[in-house]
Amino acid sequence: MNQPQPGRPPDLPVSSRHGRKAARRLPLLLALQAALAAPLALAAPAGQDRDPAAQAATTLDHVVVTATRQADDALVVPAAVDVVTGRDIRLAQPGINLSESVQRIPGVVARDRQNHAQDQQISIRGFGARATFGVRGIRMFTDGIPATMPDGQGQVSHFLFDAADRVEVLRGPFSALYGNASGGVISLFTADAPADPLLRGEYIAGSDGLRRASASYRAPWASGDHGSFLFDLVDLDTDGYRDHSKASRRQGQALLKGTLASGGHYTLLANAIDLKAQDPQGLSRDQLDGDRRAASDGALQFDTRKTVRQDQLGLNLEQPLGGGHGLAFTAYTGSRETTQMLAIPVFVQERPLHGGGAIDLDRGYYGGDLRWRWEGAWLDRPFSLTAGYSHEVSDERRLGYENFIGDTVGVVGALRRDEDNAVTGRDVYVQADWAPAQRWRINVGARHSRVGFESDDRFVTDANPDDSGRLEYSRTSPVAGVLFRATPTLSVYANAGAGFETPTFAELAYRSDGLSGLNDTLAPARSRNYEFGLRGRTGALDYSAALFHSRTADELVVAANQGGRSVYANAETTRRQGLELAVSGELAPAWRFATAYTFLDAEYVDDFALCGAPPCASDDLIIEGGRNIPGLSRHFAWGQLRWSPLADTDVMFEGRFSDRVWVDDSNTESAPAYASFDLAAERRFRLGGLEWRGFARINNLFDRDVIGSVIVNEGNGRFYEPAPGRNWMVGLEIGYVLD
Repeated sequence: MNQPQPGRPPDLPVSSRHGRKAARRLPLLLALQAALAAPLALAAPAGQDRDPAAQAATTLDHVVVTATRQADDALVVPAAVDVVTGRDIRLAQPGINLSESVQRIPGVVARDRQNHAQDQQISIRGFGARATFGVRGIRMFTDGIPATMPDGQGQVSHFLFDAADRVEVLRGPFSALYGNASGGVISLFTADAPADPLLRGEYIAGSDGLRRASASYRAPWASGDHGSFLFDLVDLDTDGYRDHSKASRRQGQALLKGTLASGGHYTLLANAIDLKAQDPQGLSRDQLDGDRRAASDGALQFDTRKTVRQDQLGLNLEQPLGGGHGLAFTAYTGSRETTQMLAIPVFVQERPLHGGGAIDLDRGYYGGDLRWRWEGAWLDRPFSLTAGYSHEVSDERRLGYENFIGDTVGVVGALRRDEDNAVTGRDVYVQADWAPAQRWRINVGARHSRVGFESDDRFVTDANPDDSGRLEYSRTSPVAGVLFRATPTLSVYANAGAGFETPTFAELAYRSDGLSGLNDTLAPARSRNYEFGLRGRTGALDYSAALFHSRTADELVVAANQGGRSVYANAETTRRQGLELAVSGELAPAWRFATAYTFLDAEYVDDFALCGAPPCASDDLIIEGGRNIPGLSRHFAWGQLRWSPLADTDVMFEGRFSDRVWVDDSNTESAPAYASFDLAAERRFRLGGLEWRGFARINNLFDRDVIGSVIVNEGNGRFYEPAPGRNWMVGLEIGYVLD
């Protein structure tokens, strides 16, 4: 690759090698579709040759945890599963971030960094809070298509909430059935098209230069209108609350779903995102007290920024075969190109083994999952069995450059790193669901995961030896749950299971000793999880409660974070335990409320040693047992009061409380506790043959000082990412029904 010349624009080169490889995989994906659809089209329709006695015995609700689906009635699921409906996702909301929707679910904390370069910080029961960018420890899906790589690294930036029918969140031990994750699963499902074709346009404006325009087309299709076609485009621009936080995001998504002649169902999903964002980085306590809107000095000096281009195509097929048998098949492929300028000082990069302060990462990925399901009877009681195999591959070209040329910084300089990396995940799983008595439900399962990492070093010099290497982690994760239907409207359940979380390639990329090559000292985190809960309905109220306890060995922690680059290590043992409560219902005919509360006690059980700042000759920082795990609040609560004086009008008052959040393992500093409140209203009406929807919203109504998120163990003490004070937004949507 040619070296950049002085004076060129400060943009990183983007290799198209993996983009071309992903494009070459598209015919393979379509061939898989054709190969599978042909025999399925000849299969008998559902139930055609099923034995009548067996059919009568099969009365189980569909609770297939491994299929990222929830039963229609959550009272029969022996796990903590919650749903946010499409109406709640979009009601007087801009639909920009996941944090707008999932805060109503106990145990889930989604912190908006006000930094599009680093995405949101999402944690479930304390897992995932260490992430300095993207999502860790949580599996993500869109219409059953994984948004998480085989190494456990996920992104939510391409989630499109305009088309969402619902978001489902699974917490606790049963998330082990999804693979390489510890905390839980978040799945977004797209809505069906309306009965009549619909054109829709929306424009949202708000504080700090927020501008969001979207357009969509929804239409039924196929024979008998049994299919749905949805197409969405979104254009987002913002100047950002803080200095040097401008961002633009372009998204597109097309979805086709329907039924096969044989009685099966299919979903074909394609989406793309183009993101450009400045990175203001974190602030120290002194900087925070001086100017909350400021960017760090390093961010301004090096013009820290990030670009992302991602394209993905996925296919889901579900086919009943008769006799209680069925098959489900998922295949997907995609590419993600990322370039990033970090604020690594020039003198730090003078070491011959340093990988540079500018990143060019080009990733291609693909995978498939084949699942068989049988429904019948065992001991004359309803029984179902699911078994499957999942294969995922992510291969990337990682280039590192100096972030300077001569005395000019923030530009792409000399090549310092060049390697090909690949992650392969191979999983087999099985799950059984049995109703031994009318009011009892037993669910057991296990998943064996094998995740392999391979790195081929292409940058070898006299001063930089060959750092190629291979690592492999494997684990079998069993889970079991039991549910008792105490009354028709009250269920009590308990479950237990093991979790398994490998380091991601980003966490393996840098070593604490300053040498190059994979961080082969990292071990996977292994957890044991227990949960007891209840769910019920009484009159106009829905309620749930859950007690949980997790104990993790070799917890993955941030050893040091400097200039946007993180180095990871293993802690000894950690413990998370707590309580989750949720209540919602109707206070009066025009009044509704919803509340969620989480108590989380998360701490390091044993002493462990860290390196204070790489490169490290020895561990010089002892973290004592009993310290709180950083990035988490002990108490978190959310509530909403909704007044609907008319069927087409809603006024909402929302509030949230977050306890203080420790920012480092030593618990030397913390972001203070806060309470903030929002006020919003929405009106829907018809005028001139069009469907209109308008909303207005004021966030942080009382202009409180809020820390939106923290950067755990930031080496320069720049831990804090402040959130806006009082801010506003308004939106107007117009829909036209095509008769």
